[in-house]
Amino acid sequence: MADKVKVLVVDDEADFRQLMMFWLQSKGYDVIVACDGKEAIKTIKAEEPDIVFMDLRMPVMDGVETIKKIRQFNKGLPVIMISAYVDDPKIQEANSCGTSGVFYKGKDFEEGLSLLEVALRTHRQLKK
Repeated sequence: MADKVKVLVVDDEADFRQLMMFWLQSKGYDVIVACDGKEAIKTIKAEEPDIVFMDLRMPVMDGVETIKKIRQFNKGLPVIMISAYVDDPKIQEANSCGTSGVFYKGKDFEEGLSLLEVALRTHRQLKK
């Protein structure tokens, strides 16, 4: 049997982090969490997740800055942005760093799941 897919959820809102974690675990994913960009980078280096859900707007280091740092040492890690705002200007900035889509807070978690599955499928094909 294949290893469980490891998902890193990075968000400064503890309630949302917990919600995402429980929901993804209920779908069979192995979930790790970080509360900001700095913690996310340490966690990615230590845990090597398969995919990341990253909040765009966080204190300490925002999502865009974090992705730029991740890309310095991991070009291929799929990152899905999390945003509360559909027209957030940071989304375009993040896309230029190579993201796999945007999950909007307040949307159905099923949408996040389909983004995750598409990103993982694409990533696996690129690795072949």
